[in-house]
Amino acid sequence: MPGAGEGMSGHQVKAILVAGGAGTRLLPFTRYTHKTLLPLHRRPVIDYALATIRRAGIRDITIIGNRFIGQIAQHVGTGLEGENIHYVIEEEPRGVGHALNLARPHVEGSRMLVYFSDNIGTYELADDVSAWGESADPPGCLLLGRTVPDPERFGVAVFNDAGEFVDLEEKPESPSSQMAIGGIYLYDEDFWTHMDEEMAAKGKDFSITDVNRRYISSGKATLRIIDDHLWLDCGTPDALLQASQLAADGELSPEPCNFRDGDPFPSSE
Repeated sequence: MPGAGEGMSGHQVKAILVAGGAGTRLLPFTRYTHKTLLPLHRRPVIDYALATIRRAGIRDITIIGNRFIGQIAQHVGTGLEGENIHYVIEEEPRGVGHALNLARPHVEGSRMLVYFSDNIGTYELADDVSAWGESADPPGCLLLGRTVPDPERFGVAVFNDAGEFVDLEEKPESPSSQMAIGGIYLYDEDFWTHMDEEMAAKGKDFSITDVNRRYISSGKATLRIIDDHLWLDCGTPDALLQASQLAADGELSPEPCNFRDGDPFPSSE
């Protein structure tokens, strides 16, 4: 039988959890600790992101972090039984392409989930990850979209007159839709070729949207609209407060996670 994160065709799906950046929207707290270690009710933010990855069946996870990567490693440790956890330090923010290249030795050749750690929600990825692993041919990329009131803050889906998904705009001043693309993506093994070519062409202006547009233009992108699910960008104090209340109400789950002696369970009163 295939292992976790591996389909019947033998394609392993690994994960990169991108927890880099300076966390300036969460100052002064991020002067002293990593933003993913700030609390959502009884567990830190990173546990909710890792739980989403773990519930999808992925057991090989690379975590990219800034100078506080040691604090993350102290909390996450070697992970749960059967997991492979890798840690990579991003010594200074130099863009998403640079950060992903730091994790590349751990994932290249595999299909992968790229998860930006600010994104916390209720959509479950297990079926999508399973389909990615089972596909005999490279399955392209999967993008998650949801309707937002402020699409200019995100990559935004572009639709033609027939309602077909045809392009992306990166943080447009005048968005053509309100469909924002969230920071959780599934990619096939062609990702690195696309990224290398786009980074060579765009230089310091490169963004993950450039890779996604290549998949779209070649007809290899799937847009999954998840308006029926909760989705929060936990990169601001207000969003952390909202997410903490949702976690307290049982709407968001950090499990499975590495409970240690003395840790309260999320459901504990």
